[in-house]
Amino acid sequence: MAVSPARAVAFEILLRVEREDSYAVELLHSPRLAKLSPRDHGLATELVMGVLRWQSLLDQRLAAASSQKLERLDGAVLAALRLGVYQLQFLSRVPTRAAIFESVEIVKAARKRSAASFVNAVLRIIEGRGAEDIFAQIGKSADSITLARNAAHPPWLVARWIERYGLEAARQICAHDQTVPATAIHIHDGRSNNDQTDAEFAAAGVQLAPGRLLSAARRVLAGDVTGTRAYREGRVSIQDEASQLVALFVGRGEADLDRSTLDCAIVDCRILDCCAAPGSKTALLARRNPRAKVFATELHPRRARLLQKLCRLPNVHVVAADARHLPFSVVFDRILADVPCSGTGTLARNPEIKWRLKAEDLRDLQSRQVAILKSALAQLATGGRLVYSTCSLEREENEAVVEAALEGTSEFEIADCKGELAQLRQSGEMCWKDAASLLAGPCLRTIPGVHPCDGFFAAMIERK
Repeated sequence: MAVSPARAVAFEILLRVEREDSYAVELLHSPRLAKLSPRDHGLATELVMGVLRWQSLLDQRLAAASSQKLERLDGAVLAALRLGVYQLQFLSRVPTRAAIFESVEIVKAARKRSAASFVNAVLRIIEGRGAEDIFAQIGKSADSITLARNAAHPPWLVARWIERYGLEAARQICAHDQTVPATAIHIHDGRSNNDQTDAEFAAAGVQLAPGRLLSAARRVLAGDVTGTRAYREGRVSIQDEASQLVALFVGRGEADLDRSTLDCAIVDCRILDCCAAPGSKTALLARRNPRAKVFATELHPRRARLLQKLCRLPNVHVVAADARHLPFSVVFDRILADVPCSGTGTLARNPEIKWRLKAEDLRDLQSRQVAILKSALAQLATGGRLVYSTCSLEREENEAVVEAALEGTSEFEIADCKGELAQLRQSGEMCWKDAASLLAGPCLRTIPGVHPCDGFFAAMIERK
């Protein structure tokens, strides 16, 4: 009997993530999956992301029921077992028979027929043990080892979060990582058209709720944003609220505000987004500052071409270039250096990261980040502002990078983000009331689970 399309796709993607270091989100949105019905695509997404989020916990339960060590199992057999136990333990709406039967059929279809009886036996044992309230266990976890085990995170990562943020915040981070994150959009039309845009989405069957950090943001409760006219025309973009907030920091320079306009756009200046793909921040900067020339660089030519395609705005100029060796002879009034990072602030969206990342990787990332920041600072005009940002929770990629890049120089200074947040609150652009909770010293710091968004860091650096 044929395996259902959703489970077959989920199995294939899990194998590619494991074997090719692919990213699940990219595979789930590839053209090859366009033939799936919305229902099948939704189930495939649930299965892939669920297995990746809970992988170590699933393996614990499989190990307890298996007569063989998991490390000795064929990769396809292990992937089928993980799919089966995830459905049994986390998807109550999936019939037990379907979860077990289709996992067995997946193994057969993968030409591992000799393992079919083994897969059936292991899943039958787990079926009889029932599910547990794992989130209650996460909330009661008393130390890093217990929290890592209950929340399916690497122990070394949890230990450093407890040391840096405290046990309660670490619990909140881990719990957030194990849930489906909210999809947020940014409305580019300006505050006066927000109600009209909301009505347009409602007519298209997309249910929205107000943003929790920003007034121009909306949270998607139901429906497909990408199928709407507003999305196709670029009037809205899918972007986490913390990412939107970082971009707002770039375009709110006090010296270059045109106070005769509603949105206080930067006037007749040059803006550089030096690690621009996929382009959501570039688009926000360009639309917010229509009289500015926005240059967007991206290392890989293919991604640069995609950026050009997705960001068709008259004031955006895309350049394929290495941000460590920027090819410009001019200086820029505003620069955004949203550098490649570990992504530990986005594990709810990219759970495979936590199984690949090693502590020693942070030093390698740091060296590249310092090089990018130094290169970008060299392009900053006198009196200009640079925003350095990551979606990482790790100090090595954040404060330590800024400290290393500024060491031995007196021409730059770190500006306090407190004033920028106060301006955003005063203008009505930020609706989050507890601005102080967004600060780590002079820098911006959002913590997933503590704040309603991904984990981001941002430092504002000004040239004297």
